[in-house]
Amino acid sequence: MISHQAESGKWTTTQSKSDVHVEDEEIQAGVGREDVKDHEHEVSGTGTWKHAAFHVATTIATPAAYAPLPFAIASLGWPLGVSSLVAATLATWYSSLLIASLWRWNGKKHVTYRLLAESIFGFWGYYSIAFFQQVASIGNNVAIQIAAGSSLKAIYKHYHTHGTLTLQHFIIFFGVFELFLSQLPDIHSLRWVNGLCTLSTIGFAGTTIGVTIYNGKKIDRETINYSLQGSSSAKRFAAFNALGTIAFSFGDAMLPEIQNTVREPAVKNMQKGVSAAYSVIVSTYWQLAIIGYWAFGSQVQPYIVASLTVPKWTIVMANIFAVVQISGCYQIYCRPTYAYFEERLVSDTSKSSASMFRNHLVRLTFTSIYIVVITLVASAMPFFVDFVSICGAIGFTPLDFVFPVLAFLKAGKMPRNRLLCISMRILNVAIAAWFSVVAVLGCVGAIRFVVEDVKTYKFFHDM
Repeated sequence: MISHQAESGKWTTTQSKSDVHVEDEEIQAGVGREDVKDHEHEVSGTGTWKHAAFHVATTIATPAAYAPLPFAIASLGWPLGVSSLVAATLATWYSSLLIASLWRWNGKKHVTYRLLAESIFGFWGYYSIAFFQQVASIGNNVAIQIAAGSSLKAIYKHYHTHGTLTLQHFIIFFGVFELFLSQLPDIHSLRWVNGLCTLSTIGFAGTTIGVTIYNGKKIDRETINYSLQGSSSAKRFAAFNALGTIAFSFGDAMLPEIQNTVREPAVKNMQKGVSAAYSVIVSTYWQLAIIGYWAFGSQVQPYIVASLTVPKWTIVMANIFAVVQISGCYQIYCRPTYAYFEERLVSDTSKSSASMFRNHLVRLTFTSIYIVVITLVASAMPFFVDFVSICGAIGFTPLDFVFPVLAFLKAGKMPRNRLLCISMRILNVAIAAWFSVVAVLGCVGAIRFVVEDVKTYKFFHDM
């Protein structure tokens, strides 16, 4: 008997002890071992395409993702920067549609990214995706916790100019709030939070774009320089780092998990939700990236809000929008880790008071450990753009650019039209090859920046 366990606070569909038998055909499909607990039990999602759009927009279009884009373009220059931004947008939109189309590709649902990978690539697919998801999840949450702390500190300094609280205090405050949200049972239970976060995304983008234009017009345009800064070596590594930053900006390592919350027809609803989310992404990313670089040139800060000076109240508003949006994104990315521990530590799924109390206590324990670790790393090394680039290169590039196109080719889901089939094969191979190179270059650039920052700043530096 399968129990969904929404009432008792379970995050994932779970198999009871009496259901240890697994059909041979399921094992042959690539589902075995402890993955039975994750397996695609026929429990239909209830979310609409609008809910899917909220979730996708929340996971991708965060202030931590597009606030560093002007800095990335400044590291690449106008032609390469803008072309890289447009290419990354189109590539991830296309890849997301491919992932959505692989729902039930072999007749069975694959409710997590790692199970989808295992069904196509086998053992190594499962563990490769599990590794990349954890890198993306942890790296993303470190980066956005730094961003949230920076925004909270900026709000505080607006009202208390000589206040003594540091960035680390606000990183801790944000961590405590995320611990509270972590007690919600699953991604679908966050739908209203993510709806608010999507509105905050639009609010942040609109406010920041408007204030950036205002600041850009106030600056003497003769003083703005668009040339690449530093030595030849510095320019090269900055460009590598920028590629990782752009990859991070389009990161979404949770598409199958989100699609599992969507009602049938899941493929159509998910693709519609993805396209709706990308309409928000295009309208915000491109404008802020281009306008931010236009306004401040090569002197733009890694976190665009830090470049803004007037009017003060609008900067406070932008930071409030940023914190609200980031709070939902953080939750989306910590869920795979929570589910992993949930599967192994919560065994009694009965609805008795004692069982429910134990399960909530166990959940509180491992969510607390997770958030303490993330908070400690973010506080000790608050190098925002470094974590953004590393996470983009090592985590999101394989998950969002390389794996989807290779999985689609391997699954044999090509169209029957010969010309279209050949065109898609060429396109998929080209995307996989180019973004594999981007992953390597982005990682090299990010590691160099981390080494330089560690030399420059002490641990727990108040940035």
